[in-house]
Amino acid sequence: MSNNDPTRNVAYDPLPLTGDDQHSNTLYNAPPSPDPRLSSFHTPQMTPGELGPDDSAIPLGAAQPRFLGAALYDGPGSPAMRDSFASSQHTIPNSVYGSSVYALNDGQGRFEGSYRDDPRDSYYAGEHGGVPMSPVVAGHSRVLEEKRAAYVPPKTKSRRQVMIAAIIVAIILIILAVVIPVYFFVLKPSNNESSSVPSHSAHPSSSASVPTPSAIAVTRGDGSLITMEDGTTFTYKNQFGGTWYWDENDPFNNGARPQSWSPALNETFRYGIDKIRGVNVGGWLNTEPVSIVFCSVRSTRLFIFLVHVCLFARLFLCAVFIVIIIYSSPALYQKYSSNPTPPVDEWTLSLAMAADTASGGLSQMEDHYKTFITEKDFAEIAGAGLNFVRIPIGYWAIEVRNGEPFLPKVSWSYFLKAIKWARKYGLRINLDLHALPGSQNGWNHSGRLGTIGFLNGPMGYANAQRSLDYIRIFAEFISQPQYKDVVTIFGIMNEPQGTFMGQDQLSRFYLQAYNIIRTAGGTGAGNGPYVSLHDGFFSRTSWVNVFPNADRVTLDTHPYLCFNGQSAAPMSSYATTPCTSWGAGVNASMGSFGLTNAGEFSNAVTDCGLFLNGVGLGTRYEGTYSGVWPRIGSCTTWTDWQNYDRATKAAIRQFSLASMDALQDYFFWTWKIGNSSVSGKVETPAWSYQLGLENGWMPTDPREAAGVCGNSSPWTPPLAAWQTGGTGAGNIPSSVTSALAWPPPSISNGGAVSTLPAYTPTGPIPTLPGPTFAAATASIDVGNGWANAADTQGLSANIPGCQYLDPWVDPGTAPPPACAAAQRRDEPIAAPTPAP
Repeated sequence: MSNNDPTRNVAYDPLPLTGDDQHSNTLYNAPPSPDPRLSSFHTPQMTPGELGPDDSAIPLGAAQPRFLGAALYDGPGSPAMRDSFASSQHTIPNSVYGSSVYALNDGQGRFEGSYRDDPRDSYYAGEHGGVPMSPVVAGHSRVLEEKRAAYVPPKTKSRRQVMIAAIIVAIILIILAVVIPVYFFVLKPSNNESSSVPSHSAHPSSSASVPTPSAIAVTRGDGSLITMEDGTTFTYKNQFGGTWYWDENDPFNNGARPQSWSPALNETFRYGIDKIRGVNVGGWLNTEPVSIVFCSVRSTRLFIFLVHVCLFARLFLCAVFIVIIIYSSPALYQKYSSNPTPPVDEWTLSLAMAADTASGGLSQMEDHYKTFITEKDFAEIAGAGLNFVRIPIGYWAIEVRNGEPFLPKVSWSYFLKAIKWARKYGLRINLDLHALPGSQNGWNHSGRLGTIGFLNGPMGYANAQRSLDYIRIFAEFISQPQYKDVVTIFGIMNEPQGTFMGQDQLSRFYLQAYNIIRTAGGTGAGNGPYVSLHDGFFSRTSWVNVFPNADRVTLDTHPYLCFNGQSAAPMSSYATTPCTSWGAGVNASMGSFGLTNAGEFSNAVTDCGLFLNGVGLGTRYEGTYSGVWPRIGSCTTWTDWQNYDRATKAAIRQFSLASMDALQDYFFWTWKIGNSSVSGKVETPAWSYQLGLENGWMPTDPREAAGVCGNSSPWTPPLAAWQTGGTGAGNIPSSVTSALAWPPPSISNGGAVSTLPAYTPTGPIPTLPGPTFAAATASIDVGNGWANAADTQGLSANIPGCQYLDPWVDPGTAPPPACAAAQRRDEPIAAPTPAP
């Protein structure tokens, strides 16, 4: 289908920027601000049609990737390249063997073992017949020639021989320096890790091990020393009264508190009153193209140890050799940029990795999971005054089918680590299902760049069935009592392009997913997570009363300014733009819909940044994106953060504070951004919370945002009782449930659902496993992965005899012949019984 369909375009309102540019002395007239009466501001490239004609070089559906986030080596306490040992110029001394020891004792015993050539000994010179030492004439003596013949002195070593010996010694040292640490720092830790991290073919066991009892429960605060799983340590810094809590004997204790003003995990978070101050950890368990230094934990340990060994042995060349070997690993995506088809999404990256068996194949993805986000990041997030993390994850955390190349199941084991770390530091989690089968938006962060195959095209219904299964599996796990106080929000789908599938079809899917989640966790206050529904790029007002009386539902919007018309206006001119653009709409939605959150926003006001629009797609600001945007200027002004002056940092900080105040409950995108492998620095500074903290343009205390917008008519809490799980929660009128019954009668670009490929719920359910702990005294109940034992419906499976297309097939493909109606089992999940 054409990618120039005007119905797919979602216009961005311009910004209210006018004035004199002090630097260029020119008059600029930036477009006006988005109308404050509007309630929806969208992510860029709402449609592939915005990317140019079909014959353009831009891939269909290309749009903004967000960030694979922060570099492994760009922060305090991170390992860094070390200075060389070259200045010492030490050499190995050349020992000269220029003499030998001669045998001075008579071999025949004629002098009773005495020395024969002592001329001063009267005893030998007298009656015992001692013989005085003969004078040496011309280098000869009477007896010494015999001894010289018997004891030939060693030859003097040549310089060449000494150098050869030194090289041999150096080689031996290098071999020892590699073999020993490879065992102790790679093989042995890997064996230990394999006992706690599942293999790639199956989930880990849910049973807990029982080793030696640990010390008493530990809880500390600011200034305490933290030891991570790999043995490294860091100092916990939290000036806001936050306390961490961790006890191996009681791993589900929820006593940790992120800050003094945020409820501890064992206390009630009052949504609508207590503010969600959150950040995404994007690019971790769902990768996106951006430059990131890629070096595994094992390589890091090995690098540090080997360089130390080499320097200790004063072998400079050895140290250089090790640096070259270990640090030849380039960026995660850039490693394969010279491939005939460079990777542009996790699908193509997975294919490239799998083909690269010499580097470890697809297991390289796990190296990324291990190193990109660690426990220290969660500790720093709490120390930054934040209380929530939004964690994007792909459906392949559960399974893959039909040759899908993603690494299956492994990311789930790292999500379990995230739960552990969040629990330890008192953070709550928004589980964000970022990628669904067939792609819900066609963008690279959905797993595969290209077309939209979810609720669109011949496989649109079947892909939606699979997606509901995955939502159900996640919901059953996080609704268990061990996890429900940590994973408190479930974002069931990231950025669906609603204009492709239609709001009616999307609403039906949302209601079905809602019923599934409430069946898993149950209605009533505290049972099951909040259900986060993305606006699908429709206005916020269009969702009012779509799900009346729905129990604990929040509307998710992603307000970005940077993907619209570009302006050279200085950052200071955006000081109140978030207030006028977003504040009134958020207030209205909080009052009419209920809890409204900004799942993503950033400090970017232009689209300047490495890979921001996609791999090799350029920027609008510089006029290099798709060839249809006029050049505004150079992006260097916006990305050269190392040369930001004090005024620029203050302007960015003001913008971030205004954004936080206007959005009220938010998740900044993203916590960290990776260094470019070319420039060695972050090339997208407007998107990194961590970089902003380190350099002074993000607030050290997010509470400073309160009142920045000075809104004269803000929404006043609390939320209605039914919006928070109280009286009336879950009493959705039957007229609404009938009107939004699942499945929808038809699918966009596919036709009647009755004529499309569908699955039957007869497959086994791949229940998600719990974590393992080094627990004492008794095994710890980690749950069986299924909160509601009464939920026994099987997983969607192929109907025997029916034909199926590739789940990622082009939506314009004709559907196969329909199966007989008797073979189909389209059984909707019944609405759960509402709370009394």
